[in-house]
Amino acid sequence: MTEKGSIVEESTELMTTTETTHQAATGSDLAPSSSRGIDFYFQCVVVVIGVVGTAANALILYALVVSKQHKKLALIVNQNALDLASCVFLVITYSVKLCNIPLTGILGHWLCLTTLNDTIVWWGIIGSKFGLAILTADRYLKVVHSAWSKKKIRSWMIYLAMVFPWIMGLVWNATLAANTSAVIDGVCYYIWKNPVDKITYEIWHFVICDVIILSIIIFCYWHILAVIRHQASVMESHSGPGPSTAQIQSSKIQTNVIKTMILICAFFVVTNVPVDVYFLLENISESWIPLGNEYYALLFLLFFYSSTNPFIYAIKFDPVKRTLLGLIPCKISVAA
Repeated sequence: MTEKGSIVEESTELMTTTETTHQAATGSDLAPSSSRGIDFYFQCVVVVIGVVGTAANALILYALVVSKQHKKLALIVNQNALDLASCVFLVITYSVKLCNIPLTGILGHWLCLTTLNDTIVWWGIIGSKFGLAILTADRYLKVVHSAWSKKKIRSWMIYLAMVFPWIMGLVWNATLAANTSAVIDGVCYYIWKNPVDKITYEIWHFVICDVIILSIIIFCYWHILAVIRHQASVMESHSGPGPSTAQIQSSKIQTNVIKTMILICAFFVVTNVPVDVYFLLENISESWIPLGNEYYALLFLLFFYSSTNPFIYAIKFDPVKRTLLGLIPCKISVAA
């Protein structure tokens, strides 16, 4: 969440001996050493990212349904739905921030709790991370433990796996917002009354959302690749001279898995890890010097992930490609 770029103050009004961490969730205090101009333009850019991402995710979901892949690829559809929700929430949240609504009364409290502190945005982002881990594990089971997967995996398990990221993302961020959000002098803040809680949360967030999920991706795709290589070598040892159709197909699958593994890991690391590392260092290191405008670049990468992530999974499927190409209104025909 942008809950992490914090401004540390000694609060004599709230507590006399305990340090209270304040972070404005709106206005010029959103990021360290930011100006109102930069903050305003960044919010405009995020709204554009959200609109483009909403359209892209909706288009991919449409293609999955039209190509009748939504039942076969339920977890991929769910992953796209999570990214779609993230983009819609980006548009809602940053549009509200641009409106600069005065925070008073019950409305101000709920705007702070749900929108201005990015709770709904991070609902989709955190849910998408868990969805990515579940999707990776599902592919691992289907390839590495194919027989066991066919025998043990039931439809209700898939549905439960689809619901879990939504519930986990909501509970995670709603709990955090409920315990740290407050409106002070018309501004929405995150308030950490206990520095130990803040540091514990940052470490917990980084370990679960970055270290563990990235480890799952690497472990699963590494073993998938190993199984495909083994299958290719077995087929080669039992065939005559010259590549067979099965060998060619296996080689294509192997190449695709390698590219997918590299792309998924690289894209996840580049877009998600830097901003979480920044938040972690900022909140646990007393000597850490906050970034200036680079802070916005890190958040841009994170939000950009939700807008482009669906294409990594969906466009690789030929039925989806054909559906998308069929949406092109004008096709150039070459005369014989």
